[in-house]
Amino acid sequence: MTRSENMFEEAKKIMPGGVNSPVRAYQAVHRSPLFIDHAKGSKIVDVDGKEYIDYVCSWGPGILGHADDRVIKAVQDACAKGLTFGAPTEKETILAEMVQEIMPSMEMMRLVNSGTEAVMSAIRVARGYTGRDKIVKFRGCYHGHSDGLLVKAGSGALTQAVPDSLGVPADYTKNTLVAEYNDINSVKQLFEQYGKEIATVVVEPVAANMGVVPPKPGFLEELREITQQYGALLIFDEVITGFRLSLGGAQEYYGITPDLTTLGKIIGGGMPMAAYGGRREIMEKVAPLGGVYQAGTLSGNPIATTAGITTLRILKENADHIYPQIADATRQLADAARNTFGDSVQVNQVGSLMSVFFTKEPVVDYNSATSADTEAYAAYFNAMLQQGIYLAPSQFESMFVSAVHSKEDLARTIEAMHNCR
Repeated sequence: MTRSENMFEEAKKIMPGGVNSPVRAYQAVHRSPLFIDHAKGSKIVDVDGKEYIDYVCSWGPGILGHADDRVIKAVQDACAKGLTFGAPTEKETILAEMVQEIMPSMEMMRLVNSGTEAVMSAIRVARGYTGRDKIVKFRGCYHGHSDGLLVKAGSGALTQAVPDSLGVPADYTKNTLVAEYNDINSVKQLFEQYGKEIATVVVEPVAANMGVVPPKPGFLEELREITQQYGALLIFDEVITGFRLSLGGAQEYYGITPDLTTLGKIIGGGMPMAAYGGRREIMEKVAPLGGVYQAGTLSGNPIATTAGITTLRILKENADHIYPQIADATRQLADAARNTFGDSVQVNQVGSLMSVFFTKEPVVDYNSATSADTEAYAAYFNAMLQQGIYLAPSQFESMFVSAVHSKEDLARTIEAMHNCR
């Protein structure tokens, strides 16, 4: 057995499935996971000493690559002053002001510790501000593991949601309505039936948790119009797209201004960090100013804020170079996948996000995404892994490209793709 295999056996004795997040168990690709020892730049190295070109990038935060010297030095210096104080620090304000400058729609914000916490809190604020209970989400979009969002559509295409996890009472999801991503008519029908009860529509502006599915032209614009028409709020879940599609995220990329935004991953620079925020009049409902309660022991801690400040500063200073570079690199990989596999795959790419779907059907929503051949993807994943290319161990996750993936990395990856034919 390899050291990774031995470590996995030990981990399974003490943690459910041997992991702290289900996708890490590699069940969808029929093998045991790699245990990682260290990483630098575009490479990760497992405990058996094998090096891989990494296109998971810790599921998105690693836009600068692993262990960027500038971020590491700043974090080390911050650690020497103390890890957490449970009291305000100037760094919280500095980071929030940086975010506000980059994303002007976030006039006021609150720092939290995870994307799940950010979306859960944003929805609570939306309900508190509007005085309404129902929310609309989209089938196939993931917004964290809070009870009211772990839902799936019932027997009808348009229905109140039913729980998608054991342990979630039906009462928790009775106010969650499920629409179809990229189908504005499904949204209109929900508003026609429940319009005065709907507090908010929450959406990944680019769906990235059923694989990468970009919005159809006009879809986001129509969401903005219909929410304004009915007095509901529009929440952009930019946990993945924030600071990745462009410096200003999907809202800058597509030119749509939401009422509230949730951020995660890149904002923490590799540390646990997230944020939610938006229009001042809405965020003033949050305690201690208003009656919407939310708190967190480690929220805005000085280590995570240091990593976030340093990462955003680097991205801001180099935005004109980084974003075209990573989009072009991802485009090269997307073209290579199309050339290699032909019409047996659909390749969706937006900026530095990309998915290869093993289906002949264009992937535009949940149904078409789940038409993909997951066994074919598993074979592809394992063939690439054998050649030193580390992809997401699931058909329904994104491939992430960083600013430090080199021409040599891309050439090796494209060659490995060709070898999978």
